[in-house]
Amino acid sequence: MLSEVAAHPGGEACVCDISGPFELSQPTISHHLKVLRQAGLVTSERRATWVYYRVNTEALQQLSGLLGDLATVVGETRSCEADQ
Repeated sequence: MLSEVAAHPGGEACVCDISGPFELSQPTISHHLKVLRQAGLVTSERRATWVYYRVNTEALQQLSGLLGDLATVVGETRSCEADQ
């Protein structure tokens, strides 16, 4: 869904704009976009009866850095347990 919003002209989209590629109802897509908004990954703006979503690029950059750090830690061979 993030990719669909980001790829939409102008970098923003409402549910009706992005529901085509998904085999989900508009209320289900709205729910998932709400969860993404609550997580800070998208922002939203109400215009009349529609809510338009935009990807929060700053939050995605932070998440990317965090996941990169996590991948580095996961790749390490040391144990959290003290040597005995």
